[in-house]
Amino acid sequence: MRVSEFWTLVTDEFGDAYGRSLAADQHLLALEDRTAREALDAGVEPKAIWLALCDAMDVPESRRLGRDRRPGRR
Repeated sequence: MRVSEFWTLVTDEFGDAYGRSLAADQHLLALEDRTAREALDAGVEPKAIWLALCDAMDVPESRRLGRDRRPGRR
């Protein structure tokens, strides 16, 4: 997973403002008590961060892959 995909999932699930706040403020035990932002800066795989955030925030399995997106028109 790319960092951009991580941020898309965060925004889809939590909204832009709240998602960015969670990433900056929510310390995650699964990430050695780091925030998602700190873990990204430390080089932790974005998928591992996303899953840790999902676990901490009780995101159902059915929503962990993000929204279905229709291909753009050309």
